[in-house]
Amino acid sequence: MAKIGFIGMGNMGYAMLKGTLNVFDKDDILFCDASESRMNQVSEETGVRHTESNAECANNVKYLVLAVKPQFYSQVIKNIVNVVTPEHVVISIAPGKTIKYLTDELGFDVRVVRAMPNTPALLGAGMTGISYDPKLFSFSEKEIIEKFFSSFGRVRVIDEKLMSAVTCASGSSPAYVYMFIEAMADSVVKYGIPRDAAYEMVAQTVMGAAKMVLETNEHPGRLKDNVCSPGGTTIAGVAALEEYGFRNAIIKATDACYDKAENM
Repeated sequence: MAKIGFIGMGNMGYAMLKGTLNVFDKDDILFCDASESRMNQVSEETGVRHTESNAECANNVKYLVLAVKPQFYSQVIKNIVNVVTPEHVVISIAPGKTIKYLTDELGFDVRVVRAMPNTPALLGAGMTGISYDPKLFSFSEKEIIEKFFSSFGRVRVIDEKLMSAVTCASGSSPAYVYMFIEAMADSVVKYGIPRDAAYEMVAQTVMGAAKMVLETNEHPGRLKDNVCSPGGTTIAGVAALEEYGFRNAIIKATDACYDKAENM
């Protein structure tokens, strides 16, 4: 029997599967997707076997990842409700789908881990918030859960009531970072830097700045101050960002994201 199964092989499911291959053998993984051509493509690329149905996938794994969009959960649950047992560990990555929703739909004795990963998992640089009741899982199961999520980046256990905020903090926010990189690159292409060089310079700077936050444990404000020489170029740029509502735009984006996650 395989250890881990994925239902859904879209962007997020594929990113997680690729990360999982960093620490699990391909023979310990199965997946299924609604598209036969997609399944064939992923199997050819990764060597991971696919199944003919969602029920078959669930029946042959212990850890089952529901990697489909929220609007498809109802159909997937119909496919697997008669297959999932108390021995399974069901991992849900859909915003708005609570642990209670899944246990109500699958059976009160089904054990659920609710998670919010992000697409940098594809490169082993993901950030995942997870929530579950540790009393329901054995020590070895908790080890596998930690190993699984750590295989494609960092993981942090969060109270379930904060999962919509996790969606804002790391689930959706890569899109904002990509927008920042694109805008920043456009702004220097305007002054003559070739576009490929602009993307490289800005993306590397974003990655380096993030690494500074993670590895120095300095407050981001202090790191920002360290770049801002009195009367210099950086503080002039920071002042312009404040004038045009940079922080407020991020907060408003988070509010919109949170409201959507809470009402899906």
